[in-house]
Amino acid sequence: MTAQRTFPLMFLVMLTIAAGNTALQSVLPALGRSLGVADSAVAAAFSVSALLWVIAAPFWANRSDRHGRRAMILLGVGGFSVSLTVCGLFLLAGINGWISGAAAFGAFIGGRLIYGTFGAAAPPAVQALVAGETTREERTKALTLLASAFGLGTILGPAIAPYLILGHIGRVDVGLAGPAFVFAAFGVGVWITVRRTLPDDRRGAHAGHGTSSAYPSIGGAPTGATVTAATQSHTERVGYTDPRIRAWMIAGLVMGHAQAMTGQAIGFLVIDRLGVPPAQALQPTGLVLMMGAGAALLAQWGVIPRLSLTPRKLVLVGLAIAAVGTALTGLATSLYGIATAYALASLGFGFTRPGFTAGSSLAVGAAAQGSVAGKVTSINGASFVLGPSIGVGLYEAQHSLPYLTAGAACLVMIGYCWVALNEQR
Repeated sequence: MTAQRTFPLMFLVMLTIAAGNTALQSVLPALGRSLGVADSAVAAAFSVSALLWVIAAPFWANRSDRHGRRAMILLGVGGFSVSLTVCGLFLLAGINGWISGAAAFGAFIGGRLIYGTFGAAAPPAVQALVAGETTREERTKALTLLASAFGLGTILGPAIAPYLILGHIGRVDVGLAGPAFVFAAFGVGVWITVRRTLPDDRRGAHAGHGTSSAYPSIGGAPTGATVTAATQSHTERVGYTDPRIRAWMIAGLVMGHAQAMTGQAIGFLVIDRLGVPPAQALQPTGLVLMMGAGAALLAQWGVIPRLSLTPRKLVLVGLAIAAVGTALTGLATSLYGIATAYALASLGFGFTRPGFTAGSSLAVGAAAQGSVAGKVTSINGASFVLGPSIGVGLYEAQHSLPYLTAGAACLVMIGYCWVALNEQR
């Protein structure tokens, strides 16, 4: 199979995994409220999934080198589809009162564990397959475009989720479980296409290499670290506390948690500030998330390439914008206000993530590029393990608190980064 035929299918695999996850993430606050589940339980469902993703992704990346790309892609897409099917079935049971809301959500978390464990198998194998079928000159461009599928998925998922609310089918109210079933069906279609199209490569020599990707989540737009980790040298191993990158790692971890906190709570904020029933909150929530994702991608794809800012300046400018945006989000009371403020916050984080990535890279030599890029990817993924639960926990205490806390953290990080980060070009 030629690279020209392989690449569109691999792009579709990455897009599906990201869009399906963020679509469900955008629906879940309304689902949790409809089932009478605590907001913190909703955040925990994604935190445990992200934790397993962070743990499992490196394991699957290494396994794809030994057992073939096709097998790992099928495992990842299959885990994605099974996870959404399980989640949809138990949500359906809870919506229709066949089981209690608590039981439905407990089983839902079990379905999310399947996604976190097995869904992480596909991205490294997809990367490795594309890397092995492209020349050295084509590889970085192809992998960068492939990584952009995750960013595009963060927009498409929340954008189309409101249109997948299926209502009643016969006597069964599918309702808010609709997005899970639709994306599960789409995943099955992708799985069948991959199985029929890609040749079995278990016994062949495997060119190229894939690396673990950050957990696909709202606000988790790609920054290029995964591409660098997959294409650059790993001859020098660098630790998180290495003096050359330690300040960048600290900055990335704090900024990532601030972004994850605010993104996970936004669905609840829309419901409570607008005073709408959960079932009617999907469209305004989707609009807010779309504007946020679009603003982040605008920063990374449109604004930053036209500016001549060093990584340190990108981080400082981004933190200042994010501090204002997060604080305004916490104070907004209208849909227009929430959407505009959240877009401003996302624009700021759209500056900080590439700054963090580039600064970490420029802090070391060529031999350490792959190792440092892997650390950046893991920091980006780790932010979505505890960040959502922290954000929603603060939200339960006071609705503005996660946004004001994130804004304050950004202001503190401006001072830290001004002193600790080296000026690098």
